[in-house]
Amino acid sequence: MKTVLMVAEKPSLAQSIAKILSRGNMSSRKGLNGACSVHEYTGSFVGQSAHFKMTSVCGHVMTLDFIGKYNSWDKVDPAELFSKAPTEKKEANPKLTMVKFLQVEGRGCDCIVLWLDCDKEGENICFEVLDAVLPVMNKPRSTERTIYRAKFSSITDTDICNAMNHLGEPNRNEALSVDARQELDLRIGCAFTRFQTKYFQGKYGNLDSSLISFGPCQTPTLGFCVERHDKIQSFKPETYWVLQAKVNPEKESSLTLDWDRVRVFDREIAQMFLNITKVAKEAKVESVSKKEKVKQRPLALNTVEMLRVASAALGMGPQHAMQIAERLYTQGYISYPRTETTHYPENFDLKGCLRQQANNPYWAETVKALLSEGINRPRKGHDAGDHPPITPMRAATEAELGGDGWRLYEYITRHFIATVSADCKYLQTTISFSIGPEHFTCIGKVVTSPGFTEIMPWHSIPLEESLPHCEKGDLFPIGEIKLLEKQTSPPDYLTEAELITLMEKHGIGTDASIPVHINNICQRNYVTVESGRRLKPTNLGIVLVHGYYKIDAELVLPTIRSAVEKQLNLIALGKANYHQVLEHTLDIFKRKFHYFVDSIAGMDELMEVSFSPLAATGKPLSRCGKCHRFMKYIQAKPSRLHCSHCDDTYSLPQNGTIKLYKELRCPLDDFELVLWSSGSRGKSYPLCPYCYNHPPFRDMKKGMGCNECTHPTCQHSLSMLGIGQCVECENGVLVLDSTSGPKWKMACNKCNVIVHFFENAHKVRVSPETCDLCDAALVDVDFNKAKSPLPGDETQHSGCIFCDPVFQDLVELKHAAMRHPMHRGGQGKRQGRGRGKGRRPGGRLNPKKPKDKMAALAAYFV
Repeated sequence: MKTVLMVAEKPSLAQSIAKILSRGNMSSRKGLNGACSVHEYTGSFVGQSAHFKMTSVCGHVMTLDFIGKYNSWDKVDPAELFSKAPTEKKEANPKLTMVKFLQVEGRGCDCIVLWLDCDKEGENICFEVLDAVLPVMNKPRSTERTIYRAKFSSITDTDICNAMNHLGEPNRNEALSVDARQELDLRIGCAFTRFQTKYFQGKYGNLDSSLISFGPCQTPTLGFCVERHDKIQSFKPETYWVLQAKVNPEKESSLTLDWDRVRVFDREIAQMFLNITKVAKEAKVESVSKKEKVKQRPLALNTVEMLRVASAALGMGPQHAMQIAERLYTQGYISYPRTETTHYPENFDLKGCLRQQANNPYWAETVKALLSEGINRPRKGHDAGDHPPITPMRAATEAELGGDGWRLYEYITRHFIATVSADCKYLQTTISFSIGPEHFTCIGKVVTSPGFTEIMPWHSIPLEESLPHCEKGDLFPIGEIKLLEKQTSPPDYLTEAELITLMEKHGIGTDASIPVHINNICQRNYVTVESGRRLKPTNLGIVLVHGYYKIDAELVLPTIRSAVEKQLNLIALGKANYHQVLEHTLDIFKRKFHYFVDSIAGMDELMEVSFSPLAATGKPLSRCGKCHRFMKYIQAKPSRLHCSHCDDTYSLPQNGTIKLYKELRCPLDDFELVLWSSGSRGKSYPLCPYCYNHPPFRDMKKGMGCNECTHPTCQHSLSMLGIGQCVECENGVLVLDSTSGPKWKMACNKCNVIVHFFENAHKVRVSPETCDLCDAALVDVDFNKAKSPLPGDETQHSGCIFCDPVFQDLVELKHAAMRHPMHRGGQGKRQGRGRGKGRRPGGRLNPKKPKDKMAALAAYFV
């Protein structure tokens, strides 16, 4: 019997697909990485009985990155990133050990069926899975086919079974186009980002952004927002005048007429027209025309239109809307949400989808009427050859989906019903009047057949007062004629919906990446989202775009990225060579980068006007070890210390608070220590600003505090305060937080484990002695007499926190943040003790091997 491995893109999809194909008759187990499950069942495959193993990945298995040394901002010239720096594929999430998991499940399998999402990214993941699995699968006979690709658009029984019966092959060209995009974005983005971040953060203190990033798609996206901002700023309002007339067809009613000239910008001429028309006492009907007009039903829904509506009508950001749509898809409520197509294929079961909605109270009547009277064929839209338009695949209720999920599902369903409904028809009546020599018009609309506007009421024709019945030559008395003074108004800031339209029009990003680019410019503090989801550029965003325009406008204009996207599409179609496109594009951007670096002074001039130099920002905090003057603490992102006398800047740990640490100094460089803390529930540790940026010992890296320093005698170092190896992670050491009293704690210097102990103790010190059982450092504890938990009113005790029974109930393990689900084991307060992991590394100790008593000790704690 053959064994067939099947791989989906997400665990929830694997479960749904396995359930459909096995008709619910399957067994499930957790995979070795804890994140993915394996569903097994028997069935037939290509006419033979087979054992199926259905599992999944969690998105991309691999990610592209530079090799080791090229990830250092300090050691590498950003210009080298364009060609010299080699790249490698690394595991996207090493904690998931996805490659190992796939190899364990794939070992001994005969065939593989790839159920990854059917888009370019999905094709790319197909080949990532194959690279991991093929080496361990059974070797096929010479002509035997072993690799299959399932093509599907929704998680329904029909679609999944149909995909299983018509298996194809993965598309290498589409996968290569994704590889090309990843490499271009990595090389170009990193080179520009590293250069401008280091240049500007080394000069200005209030940029308030931890990264001054550049992206081939992100920057033109920001460009659109700043272009609109510039139009608003340069707008000069003009005064104009409008002639407004009112006629009284009957005693009680009045009709407002629109002037055919619309408006004039000269006050005296406007006054002249008013004087001419005021002479007349009656308005004469010159013509009456009636026309039947049609408001077309919408095209079928694609991703870009869904994101536009979600932002404009539902108040959801594009990224949030996409996440909800993906969730609805994986749960089987809607078809695949990433599609550029607005045209249904001829064989699409429109009636079947419509029948699913026949019992929903919100639209049951409309649906039943459509099914009985016959549906209209949807309008002919654009067929991009990817997936059918976004369609509801099964009925749902508000209680099932809740909140935003229901609101998006409701819109998708209403839109679908509208596409198979009739057009809206209305009768438009236009009456032309003359008052003296001037002409005026009045328009009225009466709906004759509401069509699709019944299900999409926000598109309905607004109700207007009905026009009086009249014929050519009729005269109406004039109620009033007056001159209205108005002003032209500036355009408003771009909404997300308008920005999405511009990005689609200019070919910036894909339907899948557009939300990511918009989210990036918000997170980088380049724009802020104002009411009505309008995007207002910040000072930093404006200066950056103006700087690019000043140096090289093509860096911010959409033209060059649009051309690159076309080339990437040609790779996907097999019409362009992957290596040539990559080489040519990188060569263009490399030249642009060198010109940008040479001309950076042009952007710097704009920065000087808007931002303060480092020396003028921040407040004095700690003394510099070189000049012994106070350094300034700059709180704006990224927080750092700056010595204006030495003109040196020292980076600090982010996302916490920094304060002076008792005016104590580092024994190596005489810099005053500072204390970093992530809050009362988190961890804190002292650090020397100089050592943090310039590691003093070979076994230290940049960005290490005193809790990782291997100085043999410093009272703040790991050697003096380290107690034992972390109970959860491999490399971490539990270090006493000597500032935490009276709520004493020790924290791992690598992961988020915190151990609370000896509450209300007067003093806690790390002893030079070690535990005979586990080699952890012993701890000397002085308790207050009134609150001592020790027997016989004793106040002092020395022992091992892992092994000493006196300390047993005084130690509690916690986490500074949520643990990763991969970490096995309960969260009991004694977890991890007695595992032979108490040894304290480095410093004054020669670690001994654990004694054979460990097994007995483990049994004691369990």
